[in-house]
Amino acid sequence: MACSLWKLCTFKLNTSVGPSLCGAIRKGHHLRGLPPGIAKSLEQKLEEQRYKDPSVHFRVDISLPPPQYSRSKQLQERLKVMKIHRKDPELEKLSRNKKLLIDLDEVKQEWNKTAGPYHIKQIADHYGIFEHLFGDAYFYPRVPLNIAYDVEGGKLPVYFGNTVKPSEAKSKPEVIFDSDDNTLWTLVLTNPDGHFTDPESEYVHWFVGNIPGNKVEEGETIMEYLQPFPPKGIGYQRLVFVLYKQTKRLDYSNFKTDGPCFVLSERTFSTYNFYRNLQDDLTPAGLAFFQSVWDSSLKNFYHNVLNMKEPIFEYDFPPPYIRKQEWFPIRKPFNLYMDKYRDPKQINKEFLLRKLKDVHPFKPRPAPLPYPNAQYFEGYVPSWLKLEITKSRLKWGRINDIE
Repeated sequence: MACSLWKLCTFKLNTSVGPSLCGAIRKGHHLRGLPPGIAKSLEQKLEEQRYKDPSVHFRVDISLPPPQYSRSKQLQERLKVMKIHRKDPELEKLSRNKKLLIDLDEVKQEWNKTAGPYHIKQIADHYGIFEHLFGDAYFYPRVPLNIAYDVEGGKLPVYFGNTVKPSEAKSKPEVIFDSDDNTLWTLVLTNPDGHFTDPESEYVHWFVGNIPGNKVEEGETIMEYLQPFPPKGIGYQRLVFVLYKQTKRLDYSNFKTDGPCFVLSERTFSTYNFYRNLQDDLTPAGLAFFQSVWDSSLKNFYHNVLNMKEPIFEYDFPPPYIRKQEWFPIRKPFNLYMDKYRDPKQINKEFLLRKLKDVHPFKPRPAPLPYPNAQYFEGYVPSWLKLEITKSRLKWGRINDIE
């Protein structure tokens, strides 16, 4: 009989009909959901959640047109260089001895011209840059941006998602890019994660328009540079540099502020609306971004510069679920089981008093036991109390956290 039931259960599993029947027959075994061969994988479930109807949501490429290269000409040049290198015995000798050095600056320049824009676009998609700034639009950064902050010991570059602390980004960075002298550009540094009152808006930290060529210092400063100020408790914020190419000189008087602006409401910004209103005269061309998180230097910045109370965010964790008490809990430490149903404040008070027991204002702490495990327990001591005493002797657990 048992053999026939097992065959029935196996048949039902193979035909994806009876997991519940099999679980009922095999006492103590319960299958939750469909078996792995039939149930959807995590990737399939995430793909369904992220699916967007292409008739409603479609992505638009708003980048500069790619440079026109002749693939046959490129191939001929590469073959020509390869032939020259193969005929050079010195290169072959250096390569065989692992002493051949490569100019990394030339490699980076070549990467920026070829595969760089496509890789940067993928990284920006991963960080949600285009989605949160331009909606369903995206662009390939055709113009490489070299941005670096002055810090002690040298330069701190901005790449694509690296961390720059607020204390390291107090002053405006150096921005370098290649361009013709007869072109005009706009550079905007914006924070899509930091607005205090409107989560759909941004704070613009730097705005320079009508830049002639690559001379950022000669451009029209619409908004002075403002350092990052991520509040305490919210984690990392993204700060994004976007370089736009202009078709003509533009009037940015609607965005202009007088002097260093520390009123955050005047720095409210929307990249989506900004580009939508000026899309006929602006084209995104360059991109770089970094992440910043709170540090102690922001206390002074909030109080003395922004003239506001420092915001601190804390997450309210839901209380843990505790099941009803049992008459005879099996295989559960007595003290830990009872602590679940006591007031946490009272427990913390007891631990604090236990820590302060050996604290004296004029005497040092007593020396620790040389051999804690070799100390004898006098009299009858229950097992749970032995464990607590052993933890205290070996300095385990939260009773020693303050030490």
